[in-house]
Amino acid sequence: MKTFKVGSASVTRIEEVLEVGFAPSFLLPGFEEEVLSRDTILTSPNFLDAETGRVRSSIHSWLIRLDGLTILVDTCSGNGKARALPLFQRFHMLDFPYLDNLAAAGVAPEDVDIVFCTHLHIDHVGWNTRAEGDRWVPTFPNAKYVFGKAELAHWTTGEGPRVFPENVAVIEDSVLPVLEAGRVDLVEPGDEIAPGLTVEAAPGHTITQLILRYDDGAGNGFVCSADCLHQPIQVYAPELSSCFCEAPERAVETRHRLLAHCADTGALLLPMHFGPPHAGYVVRSGDGYAFKPVDPR
Repeated sequence: MKTFKVGSASVTRIEEVLEVGFAPSFLLPGFEEEVLSRDTILTSPNFLDAETGRVRSSIHSWLIRLDGLTILVDTCSGNGKARALPLFQRFHMLDFPYLDNLAAAGVAPEDVDIVFCTHLHIDHVGWNTRAEGDRWVPTFPNAKYVFGKAELAHWTTGEGPRVFPENVAVIEDSVLPVLEAGRVDLVEPGDEIAPGLTVEAAPGHTITQLILRYDDGAGNGFVCSADCLHQPIQVYAPELSSCFCEAPERAVETRHRLLAHCADTGALLLPMHFGPPHAGYVVRSGDGYAFKPVDPR
């Protein structure tokens, strides 16, 4: 169980799965093998599987405890959900001990006060709901589910279903049920969801994606970076956007801003898919950046 202390906040990683993911050449169009030589960590077993040449991929939530609040950032893929489309086979009818892992951190579903979803993709909203008979109901019955106003519109009345039609069923079983239950609060960039926790626009992966930034006012901070970064490779080659990004060029701009913020402020980077130890610091290196993984203290 990975827990980081940042100012008055504690942040714990809640694992759904850690597995071998995609080949870098598939995940990151334009990838060249030379990138891997820029830092030995990029070929370490934590980030790259030597046997297959594929990256290590984690799917997890970040559990934030702050000012008496229990906040869950992104809810992974969820169990028992039909994901039979070829693109989504890895998510089909899962049976992972995610809620057991949450319990091991001392949190029951009814203890969660806020669920914040950075964007509404399959691997970020799945545990929003659980099966109850033939219905999907909110997994966290006392929580307010916080979605970006523009992100929700993107998937309900906007271009999301046309851009990524495979994700429509995800909205139907993992987003609309909490909306219908009256559990949703909508936010816009600049809104604060808890003391020192501010949502910020991070367009690119989805055009309306948000990230969550913490600043305690005393020089301590972190960023839950959503899918601005999928792999440490992108710290060294920020021009590489994932094949799942709606607006790759916007994603590059967003990534540069994020990396500069982390390097210049010392904010802890909390990505959603990096391998162990899953978080770290960004530092400037020549004309670019380097990633310094950090174990919890």
